[in-house]
Amino acid sequence: MDEVYDVVVLGTGLKECILSGLLSVDGLKVSLTILFTILWFYVLPTNLNGDLLNHMQQVLHMDRNDYYGGESTSLNLNQLWKRFRGSDTPPAQLGSNRDYNVDMIPKFMMANGGLVRTLIHTDVTKYLNFKAVDGSFVYNKGRIHKVPATDVEALKSPLMGLFEKRRARKFFIYVQDYEESDPKSHEGLDLNKVTGRDLISKYGLDDNTVDFIGHALALHRDDSYLDQPAMDFVKRVKLYAESLARFQGGSPYIYPMYGLGELPQAFARLSAVYGGTYMLSKPECKVEFDTDGKAFGVTSEGETAKCKKVVCDPSYLPDKVKKVGKVARAICIMSHPIPNTNDAHSVQVILPQKQLGRKSDMYLFCCSYSHNVAPKGKYIAFVTTEAETDNPEVELKPGIDLLGPTDEIFFDTYDRYEPTNQNSVDNCFISTSYDATTHFESTVKDVISMYSQITGKTLDLTVDLSAASAAAEE
Repeated sequence: MDEVYDVVVLGTGLKECILSGLLSVDGLKVSLTILFTILWFYVLPTNLNGDLLNHMQQVLHMDRNDYYGGESTSLNLNQLWKRFRGSDTPPAQLGSNRDYNVDMIPKFMMANGGLVRTLIHTDVTKYLNFKAVDGSFVYNKGRIHKVPATDVEALKSPLMGLFEKRRARKFFIYVQDYEESDPKSHEGLDLNKVTGRDLISKYGLDDNTVDFIGHALALHRDDSYLDQPAMDFVKRVKLYAESLARFQGGSPYIYPMYGLGELPQAFARLSAVYGGTYMLSKPECKVEFDTDGKAFGVTSEGETAKCKKVVCDPSYLPDKVKKVGKVARAICIMSHPIPNTNDAHSVQVILPQKQLGRKSDMYLFCCSYSHNVAPKGKYIAFVTTEAETDNPEVELKPGIDLLGPTDEIFFDTYDRYEPTNQNSVDNCFISTSYDATTHFESTVKDVISMYSQITGKTLDLTVDLSAASAAAEE
């Protein structure tokens, strides 16, 4: 720990691990705090020649916690029981402890989205296997419906009447054909000036149609996008359709085999290839500041790793963040898929705020033994939302009621934080807490923004997505 590093990364949450991977690829000397020691000869390819070894940057890994992954860890059944029930002896009828990998921050990846592009950019896909998610649904007028994302699906959807289907079809054709560099596809609209509301008015779409397009396709969390330039709205809908087409399955999402806990481990392997050294259970990782208030290192057990910049999650610098909300969630173990989802083994259902008379959308996430996160015949479902009350059991009831019978159910809440510091002043780069969404789009935006702040560069994610297709199991 006597080395001087370019960056010290505190925390093994997914955001911190992605940033460590990106910085390692850039050739920075990085210190990433993580839990488990991964043997050098296990993670480092044996066929690397001496020249490459000499050019690799040294990376130090530590963690104050006794588990891997930070807030985004995955738990086996015994760990889940101990965390929520205070005991590590769950009922035998739930199956083998080792067959469970229960994500604490459950999210799917858009197949054509930012996280997949980041995985390919860093070559982390070689450590992972993915499988397409079976279904993408939206709650509308008390029922669950498949989300239509193309002009063909719009004509088949029971969400709309005959005339509305025709209007929606024209809108989807416009989005599918839109190319920012081709004025002929713009139909006379400047999407950097025209608002989302103006664009929707042009096609005469009714409120229910706007609701599922804005929230289940564009993945907006509120309706503020309607009064903003329509460019982002169109790009989001286009991304959904492109992701859906990538695997030609029932949804635009993919998900790693064995759960999201595989992602931090994959980025840890990447960091090891660039010269990583691992230390475990490092207590009280304290960020050190000089008289000018600039971070210059991290101290643990009397030793200080010096650095130029510190990257961390909010828990490491609580005096430099503010609380901005709270997430409520229910974690459910079931013996059946979510009803009315075509028996999908993995599925996302979005409940738009207006459909529930709420300020925030609600999300259902379900995965199962098909992704190796539960024993055969078992399903893991989550219901999450931005908390608007102090009673998660009541607040989450509309989503829980859609699940059918549950074998076990756990309720939980956690606070969300955002940084308040100026990183140009203190050299500290703090991630935001994970939101209630069950997709990674907002997570990746935070990572890319932090990367630009840390490096002063724009991350180029214009990569060949065929690697994602190769890594995914149909």
